[in-house]
Amino acid sequence: MRKRAAKKRPLLPDPKFNDQLVTRFVNNMMWDGKKSVAFKVFYDAIEIVDEKNQDEEKTALELWKDALSNVMPHVEVRSRRVGGATFQIPRQIRPDRKISTAMKWLILFARKRNEKSMAQKLAAEILAASKEEGAAVKKRVDTHKMAEANKAFSHFRF
Repeated sequence: MRKRAAKKRPLLPDPKFNDQLVTRFVNNMMWDGKKSVAFKVFYDAIEIVDEKNQDEEKTALELWKDALSNVMPHVEVRSRRVGGATFQIPRQIRPDRKISTAMKWLILFARKRNEKSMAQKLAAEILAASKEEGAAVKKRVDTHKMAEANKAFSHFRF
């Protein structure tokens, strides 16, 4: 490698829950550098999750973390050219990439929902993902199926 790996910048924990993971999620969700707006959307979504939550022994933040872990993929397929043919090669995912992929999928599929506000969309997607349903979880299942189907090419791993 010519370039060295980029330094990991320390993230400040969020003001309400004092959690770095929340800040990371909000940074992913933010548009046009509007962090305060993104924080408001996230906190509103967490409040909606808290209201709709039937499971009394879990807090809304714990439900969000469950949702994230339910969306996290463990393997993915990478394209690789071998002798003129392109193969989809299944690979393990690094832990930090697992988290960021899960966040991106959760946000992407929340945006595609058709509730009124982004907070409601996100809350609905969090609740669905915590019950192992919804579009983000389906994406993870599909990714795992792709990796399973292409397991025969795993000897081309690089």
